[in-house]
Amino acid sequence: MDEVFKALADPSRRALLDSLNVRNGQTLRELCAGLDMARQSVSKHLAVLEEAGLVTTVRRGREKLHYLNAAPVHEIAHRWISRYDQARVEALADLKLALEDAPMDAPTFVYTTYIRTTPQKLWQALTEPAFTRRYWATEFTTDWAAGSPMTWDNHGVPISDPEQVVLEAEPYSRLSYTWHAITPELAKRFGWDDEMLDRLAGEPRSKVTFTIEESGQVVKLTVVHDGFKPGSVLAEMVAHGWPNVVASLKSLLETGEPLPDDS
Repeated sequence: MDEVFKALADPSRRALLDSLNVRNGQTLRELCAGLDMARQSVSKHLAVLEEAGLVTTVRRGREKLHYLNAAPVHEIAHRWISRYDQARVEALADLKLALEDAPMDAPTFVYTTYIRTTPQKLWQALTEPAFTRRYWATEFTTDWAAGSPMTWDNHGVPISDPEQVVLEAEPYSRLSYTWHAITPELAKRFGWDDEMLDRLAGEPRSKVTFTIEESGQVVKLTVVHDGFKPGSVLAEMVAHGWPNVVASLKSLLETGEPLPDDS
């Protein structure tokens, strides 16, 4: 955690995080315009934040978009913060909430973490029911070929829909598929009322993409969930859900056990 605390210690870097908290997914030019800092200084601070894992980037054409990444602070909360009195770490708790509750004005959710595993094992964990049911309570029935249909079993609720398909499948490097349909059965499972069901079911179908990159003795996993409309309810839900799912996946691969289910 040394890099995380070092990165957060500088007020200029905290200002950059504040700017991304207000509007996620900014270019370097946009960040410079909103802060009284030279472009070179902003670039150096962003490099420190990226090295600490507090900021992650995604390329869209020629542009490089910067996103808050809650993974490091999320891991502090799960693995370290519980050793100390809550009052003494109130600032960290507030920061965790700020990072995870960032407004979803940008149409993309991005989350990056590093896992002590191999690309092959991570691919298994993303695709095989023996893994997915343990950290996600979800299973997929598909042959994982691009264009193939997918049947979800989400917390015991089977979901079939012709628009649930595999978009990309490059073993050990990249996986992408459309998100599941929102059904009355799923609403009943999670206790959503009719108004919530109608709002979720009326949103356009989103998609999730996993990028796997080997980095020394660890593997970098980047999750990009996009395709949301402005003000999307689902975008807010996945922004809260993905950090927990990915943290539990990381725990399963590194320790053999997922994180405890808080539901």
